[in-house]
Amino acid sequence: MRIPAFGGKRMALWAGPLIAGMLAFLYHPDLSHPEIGYMLAIAAWMAIWWISEAVPLAITSLLPVALFPMVGVMDGQTVSAAYFNHVIFLFIGGFLIALAMQRWNLHKRIALTILSITGTGKTRLLLGFMLATAMLSMWMSNTATAMMVVPILISVLTEIEPEPEKKRSFSTGVLLGVAYSASIGGVMTLVGTPPNLSFLRIYQVMFPQAPAITFLQWMLFAVPAGILLLVAAFTLLYFRYARGSKTKAVKDLPIKQMKEDLGPISREEKIVLASFILMALLWITRSDIEVGATTIKGWAALFGKPAFINDGTVAIALSLPLFMIRSKGETGSRIMDWETASHLPWDIILLFGGGFALANGFRDSGLSLWLGGQLAGLSVLHPIVIILIISLLVTFLTELTSNTATTEMILPVLSGMAIATHTHPLLFMLPATLSASMAFMLPAGTPPNAIIFGTRRVTILEMARTGFWLNLIGAVIITAVVYFIGSAVFNINPGEFPGWAVPIVK
Repeated sequence: MRIPAFGGKRMALWAGPLIAGMLAFLYHPDLSHPEIGYMLAIAAWMAIWWISEAVPLAITSLLPVALFPMVGVMDGQTVSAAYFNHVIFLFIGGFLIALAMQRWNLHKRIALTILSITGTGKTRLLLGFMLATAMLSMWMSNTATAMMVVPILISVLTEIEPEPEKKRSFSTGVLLGVAYSASIGGVMTLVGTPPNLSFLRIYQVMFPQAPAITFLQWMLFAVPAGILLLVAAFTLLYFRYARGSKTKAVKDLPIKQMKEDLGPISREEKIVLASFILMALLWITRSDIEVGATTIKGWAALFGKPAFINDGTVAIALSLPLFMIRSKGETGSRIMDWETASHLPWDIILLFGGGFALANGFRDSGLSLWLGGQLAGLSVLHPIVIILIISLLVTFLTELTSNTATTEMILPVLSGMAIATHTHPLLFMLPATLSASMAFMLPAGTPPNAIIFGTRRVTILEMARTGFWLNLIGAVIITAVVYFIGSAVFNINPGEFPGWAVPIVK
């Protein structure tokens, strides 16, 4: 359950349209462009409903379809087209592979294999579960990853700590490690968590002339950030929960037995694993790689029009054959079927679409530039200070809101702020995107937090105490990674405003 805002969901249900109406009729930021005021009103309505979840997130995401054409922000055909694009298909294709992994228990085999390598002493158990969770979360939904790993973990913890008595028990530490690793692992790839995909699309919407960000580029930037965050989380959890703990180490490995219970790897698992590995390789090697003065051509160059191929193309191309290849099970069954595929999170897909529509509305109405202009005074601060402020703001904001909704609300504003202050947009947008996944304090912050809280082995107070420190550490790490590594990977010169970011006057 999320923490209800504005005194409760019922109040927020009426506060959204009421505040929107007051803004639309009583506040006029720019009399020569009334659509700025209308767009601000709609954004406020969506923010209130998104934060409070007065109605389902996906339903809030449909507001632009109804309201944008009515107030003259965007025509119905254009706003509807924002809800389906190549980023959506990247998410769908990646999630289909993840569902196939779950159907044939490949995800369990991967997790148990990693744990059998790391061992199950207290330190190794904590490290093993964190690594297994992070590696799976790079390619799967962090929610699905946590839901898969937690039952395995509970079966192990039951053997070593049947009834944890202390608040700061070893069980608490490992469970928090799984939740934190699921969130951290997700930031390391474009498909690992919804905010990354939201950023990719909103960046393209706000700056259509900007160079495309490739899957490999994102990993070169985000993997170091993820590794540093995992090291920080492991160190914090080790000193708080593992060091000095009286919990006995596991000698008779239940993990080994669970792995044996899975039996030899099946034909279906091998096919899904091959698709999974091939998809990751094709994502990484699709675009050209520049190494100094040398350019290594990506495989897309083998086609007549390589620019036509994107990561969404790869995701769908690799997931489709799974519906064609027969399994060894019941007659007529395939590796993937529609019953399994129907578990696609369509609500998240609509949430994506609403965010993209919102970004288009911010840009086309001129609201992003207007809001950015109001924040232009921050330009006197050093870029590192601004990045840290953004990281802290988004980190603590996302504790109470959907991380995807937070990303989609704030990125258009930050892009306008970048234009107004003549700063490279990525210096503002990258830290906000990573920070949206750094909710470590509350069960409401992110689904993995809620899942481990549901085990009744973690108290809210213990989660908040540990998560608060990790929130602060994470903001510092993100600031450093964006300013130093991000600048190198994305060719960012903090003192230079790129020509492609100059707004086009219509």
